[in-house]
Amino acid sequence: MADIEPLRALHYDLAKAGPLSPLAAPPYDVIDAEQRAELIARSPYNVVEIDLPQGEDPYTRAAERFAQWQADGIVVRDEAPALWAHEQRYSGPDGQPRTRRGFFARVRVEEYGAGRIRPHERTHPGPKEDRLRLTRATKANLSPIFSLYSDAAGAAWGALEPGTAGAPWGELSDADGTVHRLWRVGDTAAIERVKRTLAGVELLIADGHHRYETARIYADEIGGEGEHRYVLMCLVALEDPGLTIFPTHRLVRGLDAPRWSALDAAIGRDFAATTVAREQIAPPSGEGPLEIGYIDVRSRQAQRLTLRDQAIADAALPDVSPAYQRLDTGVLEELLLKRALGLSDDDISHLHDFGYARDADQALSLIDSGAYDAAFVLRPTPVQEVRDVAASGENMPPKSTYFFPKLLTGLLFNPLA
Repeated sequence: MADIEPLRALHYDLAKAGPLSPLAAPPYDVIDAEQRAELIARSPYNVVEIDLPQGEDPYTRAAERFAQWQADGIVVRDEAPALWAHEQRYSGPDGQPRTRRGFFARVRVEEYGAGRIRPHERTHPGPKEDRLRLTRATKANLSPIFSLYSDAAGAAWGALEPGTAGAPWGELSDADGTVHRLWRVGDTAAIERVKRTLAGVELLIADGHHRYETARIYADEIGGEGEHRYVLMCLVALEDPGLTIFPTHRLVRGLDAPRWSALDAAIGRDFAATTVAREQIAPPSGEGPLEIGYIDVRSRQAQRLTLRDQAIADAALPDVSPAYQRLDTGVLEELLLKRALGLSDDDISHLHDFGYARDADQALSLIDSGAYDAAFVLRPTPVQEVRDVAASGENMPPKSTYFFPKLLTGLLFNPLA
């Protein structure tokens, strides 16, 4: 079972560093050079200075900067352990207002397995090496892993909610308009109630697989027992009404005549196609056989593709679970990306003639501009489907889930030494 503990967090001293808004940042892997410069212009203490360092020796620079901030009292460590209640008020890509609630804790690093911690997507090695070198240098988790647990009664959040009655420790609005609020809950009775509630839970990593695998490598490198055996997580209940998953759409380019022919043949054989208005290219949420939006540079006409029979997916994926056979991203990957277009796992992982779009408008724009040849617009993956595939011990294709909003970096740090 997962071992969930309060933490003696490192965090900004807001009296010295200023409010959270100019200090926090989006996850490192969505920040480009221009945005990084904008973030640093807001404050010399913006977290990208240590989480996305630059220079000839960026990791040493990050370690030196982080140590200096602590020496100067810009970043301080709590005297006692606590859990940190976290609330995000947001409007997603669908425009609906929601509130997602969770809490920050430290979780013991373990091997993946039933009843403990499970992944849900495939990863590749590049980001893991970068994050490992940064962890070695700073000896801290600089950004949280986002994980899910089951708590139908809401008992864990119920234990923490009284601690959110007062003003939050910190609050900010990000570029997407999401309002992030954070409360430190040090009440020992509340902490014990949360621990009892989650004593037997299994955790499912929603976002941050690379960082979790990095934490596991780092813990084994150091060896023995200590703070390095834990990793910073934000935990959200699967039943939380504010938990939503949005799709990430697929795009391909570099299609020559043989690949166009193979794609057309596969679509004609396995799918029923219906012409739709461009603004209706995104299929509605729902269960049932694969249904995707499709458009390419040849006609620029939006279509809705519906799998003719679930038996087609079952036959194409005979060695996986029934849950995976009904996974939109898995079926699309096998039937069209791999079989028809010949893309490999390496092509998909390293974006060789392959790419992603966060919403249907971006996908259409990339087709209209000629940046890509064809786009596949997907439905959201249901939360239950994520659980079912993970429970089968299988990993989804990369970016099968887009959990929105993202967690910010810089709210809390978890010291490992």
